Amino acid sequence: MNQLPFTEDTVIFGLLCLCLGFVFYTSSIKSGFWKKFYGIVPTVLMCYLLPAILASTGIIDEKSSQTYYVASRYLLPAALILMTLSIDLKAIANLGSKALIMFLTGTAGIVIGGPVAILIVSIFSPETVGGNGFDAVWRGLATIAGSWIGGGANQAAMLEVFQFNQEKYGGMVLIDIVVANLWMAILLLGIGKTKKIDAWLQADTSSIEELKEKVSTYTAKIARVTSLHDFMMMLLFAFTGVGIAHFLGHHFAEFLESNFEVIRNKEKILSSLGSKFLWMVVFATAIGIGLSFTKAKNYEGAGASKIGGMFIYILVATIGMKMDLGRVMENPGLIAIGLVWITIHAGLLILVAKLIKAPYFFLAVGSQANVGGAASAPVVAAEFHPSLTSVGILLAVFGYVVGTAGAYLCALLMEVASKV
Repeated sequence: MNQLPFTEDTVIFGLLCLCLGFVFYTSSIKSGFWKKFYGIVPTVLMCYLLPAILASTGIIDEKSSQTYYVASRYLLPAALILMTLSIDLKAIANLGSKALIMFLTGTAGIVIGGPVAILIVSIFSPETVGGNGFDAVWRGLATIAGSWIGGGANQAAMLEVFQFNQEKYGGMVLIDIVVANLWMAILLLGIGKTKKIDAWLQADTSSIEELKEKVSTYTAKIARVTSLHDFMMMLLFAFTGVGIAHFLGHHFAEFLESNFEVIRNKEKILSSLGSKFLWMVVFATAIGIGLSFTKAKNYEGAGASKIGGMFIYILVATIGMKMDLGRVMENPGLIAIGLVWITIHAGLLILVAKLIKAPYFFLAVGSQANVGGAASAPVVAAEFHPSLTSVGILLAVFGYVVGTAGAYLCALLMEVASKV
């Protein structure tokens, strides 16, 4: 008879899938207790917390499990490929310059906001932004930068690249979830006052109506009933791409280490460019973008991004399994960093929106395409109009493209700021 904790990956993976299934089933109930519960507690937080509870209570032994390794090395790059093969760079350009400007402003707000927040908080509480080696706070904040520029895939990539102490990772997840959802709640409240906000911004909203028509037509054009052939082709794209990404990433990282001293020297800021994992993620994203210029992009209509999203949630569960809930509130001062950080992001968005007279729709969706990623950008877009859901997805997918580079740059700046 099995004794606790469970150490077999077959059992652990089954329990993780049970957690995910429970969350998605209960969150789909549109009445009663569960509707109220998920109106307060975000779905993605539960996907972190339930596996964390299993690990923290000793039901499963995460230290003996290889589920995170498999999810991060196989499912993560596969998800990146499936979620970027549908990106239509021309369609993004057709959204108009204001949509892209607001999205990139949101990205810049995260990249700049991280190091500035560290500098500000360090004035009042230097110990909050300290730490040495893999316990350094900036390494943990790098995972938040990944999450806030793209989503869970980029967050996992930054966790792996910068090797933050995973026993303390729960505190970073808390900042991510609490601060990001607080900002999302503010954006959703603003949707009810869109006309007043647009009037204050002096925005021309005629382009929004054009967007509704374009997106509705595009969505209807590619949608179809998924067949076995579709699934097998997506399997081909995803995992052949994973193999290629691993091969290229491994050899490119070795090439850099062999030829550049600044990368070989682990004490240098650029040493993390020698990470095989980082280049695997970069090449996986590049493969997805490459496929977007072929007929493969039509597999979005067969559910490519949905399969990618499923892989991401499995990865989220395996990361949650590594959280020690007993240490989540070990450093509450980190919440201050998160609040300052998101305030800089929000302030920059409002400033630019006012300057270029961008509609509130572009501000809200451009922000959530960064901070919320594919999980919440479509939700915010749909609150404006159901036909605009794909706009949120489109910009969120673009977030995956720039997420790795943006989060990496932010992490380097935060490392510098933490040493000032």
